[in-house]
Amino acid sequence: MNNKIYSLLGISTMLATSMGAQQAMEDDPVGEEMMNEVTVVSSRPGTSRMAGAMNGTIINKTELFKMACCNLGESFSTNPSVDINYSDAATGARQIKLLGLSGTYVQMLTENLPDFRGAAMPYSLGYVPGTWMKSIQVSKGASSVKNGYESITGQINVDYLKPEDEQGMSINLYGNTMSKMEANAEGNIHLNKQVSTELLGHFENNWEHHDKNNDGWQDSPNNRQFNFQNRWHAKTDHYIFHGGLGLLNEDRKFGPAMNMNAINESGDIWHGNVKTNRYGAYMKHAFMLNPEHGTNVALLAHANMHEQDAIFGYKNYYVNEKNLYASLLLEHHFNQNHEVSAGVSFNHDYFGQLYNLENMRNASRTRWNEKENVPGAYAQYTYELGSTLTAMAGIRMDHSNLYGTFATPRFHLKWQASDLVGLRFSAGKGYRAVHPLAEYSYLLASGRQFSFDQLDMEEAWNFGTNTQWNIPIGNKYLKVNADYYYTRFNHQAVLDLDSNPHAVHIGNLKGLSYSHVFQIDATYPLFEGLTMTAAYRYNDARETIQGKRMEKPLQSRYKGLFTASYKTPLGIWQFDATLQLNGGGRMPKAYTLIDGSPSWNSHFNAYEMLNLQVTRWFRNFSVYVGGENLTNRKQKNAVIDGGNPWGKNFDTTTVYGPVEGAMGYVGIRYNIGRL
Repeated sequence: MNNKIYSLLGISTMLATSMGAQQAMEDDPVGEEMMNEVTVVSSRPGTSRMAGAMNGTIINKTELFKMACCNLGESFSTNPSVDINYSDAATGARQIKLLGLSGTYVQMLTENLPDFRGAAMPYSLGYVPGTWMKSIQVSKGASSVKNGYESITGQINVDYLKPEDEQGMSINLYGNTMSKMEANAEGNIHLNKQVSTELLGHFENNWEHHDKNNDGWQDSPNNRQFNFQNRWHAKTDHYIFHGGLGLLNEDRKFGPAMNMNAINESGDIWHGNVKTNRYGAYMKHAFMLNPEHGTNVALLAHANMHEQDAIFGYKNYYVNEKNLYASLLLEHHFNQNHEVSAGVSFNHDYFGQLYNLENMRNASRTRWNEKENVPGAYAQYTYELGSTLTAMAGIRMDHSNLYGTFATPRFHLKWQASDLVGLRFSAGKGYRAVHPLAEYSYLLASGRQFSFDQLDMEEAWNFGTNTQWNIPIGNKYLKVNADYYYTRFNHQAVLDLDSNPHAVHIGNLKGLSYSHVFQIDATYPLFEGLTMTAAYRYNDARETIQGKRMEKPLQSRYKGLFTASYKTPLGIWQFDATLQLNGGGRMPKAYTLIDGSPSWNSHFNAYEMLNLQVTRWFRNFSVYVGGENLTNRKQKNAVIDGGNPWGKNFDTTTVYGPVEGAMGYVGIRYNIGRL
């Protein structure tokens, strides 16, 4: 392993030192001045605050370039608000955690259209290649009612590269010491002044077995993925069209490491495999009726088919999910102070499922089809008093053929007291239909017995406040943000890992469930080219299980974050460092071993992680080399009783920290230019 790291570092060093100072990449600087083939650049901030009443941040390419950022799930390591954790120690499923709660309560959007729902949830963070993203918007708490009722803790919207962007093509190649290789290509062509098209391509392959924590199981799955999109844009004086098609094929294999024998009495070898085919299409039509008052009508539609065939030893799960979302909306500005938006929407979900939850050979399979249709309507009013006061109030009414009619009110208020101080407040409700097998299928890899009740629709209130200060220090500003959010559930699907250490059960909440989150972060440009951010977040998330109010398991109580980014005056070298401190937390209830000791500790300890990256910029390309988890922190015994995956003690669900140890990587981004 050390030889691999040294080889990658050596290759990148030779590439960096063999070239002279040349022009930085075109899409990184804001301003530039040519001087003897050297470009003096002024970099745009990597993150910025959202305008308007909602509290959130925008992550652009400058920030994404500070890390390898192979996919969406690896794009938040410098963000203090968002955590990315493994959901289990076998399949590689990952989830976002926002405001102290799991990613199921975050509404995922692509181009402001709801996406990655149901069966796509466990692995969707790997479905968006990092080089395809133009920006990511992260909003906290109750969001706008325009995009539906599912946002409870916030929204994450991904903006892809646009066909109408400046013409050109770029290629990104990446490799790491975990035997993962990636190739990405993006290119667009302007057919004429009105019509442009874009092709996005991605391939990745992780082919070797690694077991750094010595638990007998692969630290990461062998994953091969093909991912393509074709996107179009057309525009006239009063009409704009966006549309595109996408397809994804993924083959994910996982199980015992090569040096481990996992054969049962019948001579069967335990293996896991998740095969996924995903097809999608979207379109947006916007008609500008009155540009003077910003009056426009838009028709948006998005359709996906997600087919997944999964095997976990003897257990198996097949799902063919079909989703259709459509929205027709009208926006109008009466004047500079008053704006109204109204619309209707329709969402259709279908899950055709075939499964066996018993870890027994030749067990019978059960068929279960789910279908839900939800038409809805909304209205939203925004009042703006210059840059001082913004108030936004919205309500939507939806009717589900399964859960009946429900209302979703939301309110946001922003008061900019001065250039130095700003305040925000939000309150709102959110709902979510739960599909237990589709969303939690990765739990079948464990030896735990899986069961679930007939589940109610989840319903929760979210309240939040945010304060921002711009504190002048010298000739620069120290930017400080402080957040507090409270989420309380009226109805919730509780994932119970405590009642029986040999089982996992999903049932309806009986009692209280809530989350308190406090966060403070500060950013300061110490001197030209160097920006530092420090953040601290405290989580208190509790739920009622078997009549007892308990701290949510596998959730760090606090998080500390420190980032530093330095770019040399000529924009030739860039150095980025991120240090995380993840606080300890509660483990699920353990079972008792033969000697009377518990199978794992009742709590886990805090752990730190360090990421570093160095980038060398040239005229048309850049080379980057870095390392992740350089403190080499990894959870011991992430897989329990891995030598007997057919038994009831086998457990892959108790993951709280990194499974892989230190990892090095190297990559190259090449801007070919106009085609």
